[in-house]
Amino acid sequence: MTFKRNILLYPFSLLFGAFTGIRNFMYNTGILPKHEFRLPVICVGNITVGGTGKTPHTEYLINLLRENYRVATLSRGYKRKSTGFRIANQSIKVSDIGDEPMQIFSKYPDITVTVDRNRVHGVQSILKEKPETEVIILDDGYQHRRIVPGFTILLTDFNRLMVRDFLLPYGELRENVSNMDRADVIVITKSPDNISPIERRLIVKEIKKAPYQNLYFTSICYLAPQPLFSEVSFTENIFFRYGKEKQGIVLVTGIANPLPLKEYLGNFFSEIIHFCFPDHHRFNEKDIYKISEAYKTLETNGKWIITTEKDAARLREFSNIAESIRDVFYYVPVGVHFLNNDKEEFDNLILEYVRRNKRNNRIS
Repeated sequence: MTFKRNILLYPFSLLFGAFTGIRNFMYNTGILPKHEFRLPVICVGNITVGGTGKTPHTEYLINLLRENYRVATLSRGYKRKSTGFRIANQSIKVSDIGDEPMQIFSKYPDITVTVDRNRVHGVQSILKEKPETEVIILDDGYQHRRIVPGFTILLTDFNRLMVRDFLLPYGELRENVSNMDRADVIVITKSPDNISPIERRLIVKEIKKAPYQNLYFTSICYLAPQPLFSEVSFTENIFFRYGKEKQGIVLVTGIANPLPLKEYLGNFFSEIIHFCFPDHHRFNEKDIYKISEAYKTLETNGKWIITTEKDAARLREFSNIAESIRDVFYYVPVGVHFLNNDKEEFDNLILEYVRRNKRNNRIS
């Protein structure tokens, strides 16, 4: 993917780099205080602005750990209307915790899902409210230097590697790429399934990981569509109900990069009307009306409305959607697949860290 850059912004990126460099120096030298906690804390984050797949990888960790450990997640709760520390419960709304934490809570109501802009206060609150917690996953916590995670996973998109990017606002880096040395594991996300061994070696060489760092490649896998509303019965995969030439959809996205999903759905639907909203878009009644009207214009026998799993968290709160629309409204879940048979190695690395860390110490 190619991004157009405005050279006039380059001087501002130098200033931004100086600011973040001074900030990191103050944390690295102890001028600014850092906090450790007496339980395993795993950080999942990135250096690049935009979607690198943090939520699917966070969910992967939840699936890996939740059968044997009491898991809690802590996010900022981006674009929520509330402030301070919040714990997700059955009555909470997206506006209270944000769409990504709501997505996690909807899938894993048995774990503790929390949000707090102040991550130190958030962990302290988890330990106070849920003292039985055995491991905490920090979602998008790489730049929150006040916490020293025990294990850090740094994600970078295969299509826009962090080592090829520039600092904000000229590029999309939150801090200098040299700070990837804080990570224990680097994951190249959204990789093509058919990546060649040669291409893989070239990328590993370009990343220039440290000897103590492990590097893995993962791809995004789209799972069978699920009804957006729980009262809708689900009996078969709608992708295969009528055949591609007889099926059409209205695709509704409010994510950073919807093109991979649109291309994937093109394998199953001949007619696609795409409403592409900004990332974390707050849907309103006008949007719902436009989506409903577009659905009526589809000319195929099988007609559906499909959205992303993250957008589903916000769209599900519209209780006044007509029943005829609710019945055809689906979302596509997203999973993570490790390439090159690296899943077992990665899983063992995480499980071993959690098993042997009664106190939060850096694995490296």
